[in-house]
Amino acid sequence: MIIQIVEDDRALSDGIVLALKEPDLEFVQDMTVKSAKDSFNKKCPKLIILDINLPDGSGYNYLKWLRQYSQLPVLVLTANDMEMDEVMGLMLGADDYMIKPFSLAVLRARIKTLMRRINTQSAYVYEEDGFVFDFGTLMFTKNGKLISLSVNEQRLLKLFVENKERIITRNVLIDRLWSDGGEYVDENALSVTVNRLRSKLEDKKDNISYIRTIYGQGYMWKKEKKS
Repeated sequence: MIIQIVEDDRALSDGIVLALKEPDLEFVQDMTVKSAKDSFNKKCPKLIILDINLPDGSGYNYLKWLRQYSQLPVLVLTANDMEMDEVMGLMLGADDYMIKPFSLAVLRARIKTLMRRINTQSAYVYEEDGFVFDFGTLMFTKNGKLISLSVNEQRLLKLFVENKERIITRNVLIDRLWSDGGEYVDENALSVTVNRLRSKLEDKKDNISYIRTIYGQGYMWKKEKKS
């Protein structure tokens, strides 16, 4: 498992690595928002320890950017002890919050708790042709590049890959995607969602499709060459 530490105090960052170090853990250490984004795209960490006050901006900006792509656990570290700072972090999607100075033993215990959550949530990861769809952390990549999916696109993708090479009718898909509301759903909404998902997953130059339209019935996840 890769843990990303975004902290501009190198001594503290190194101390966190020593406190958490285990044989099956790898660490990526970044000191700026820009470096953190670059590392995230290249390394795809599973957990993030994030300082708020960074040389090139706020860690909250990184957290906001991150939540476009993934729901992986984030623990915020900050010297700001104002209640509103904690509220902001949690509202932006942080999973835990620690105020500096803090005990490395307590940090270790909290990280262990988040790691248990990862092990529980990441039970289903689908991989094919450079795709990695992690439905636990809600992180989706193609050849290591992040793919931003809406909630309905995530649900649709999960239905497809869980039923690989099986036809799923339009009625079933509409029911599964919009079953929580009593309003009438135009069938065109499904077509739009499928097309958006296709555009994010499929590259025209590859001439390969994964979401096959079965006319008069529905859709199927099946790799095939485009005609």
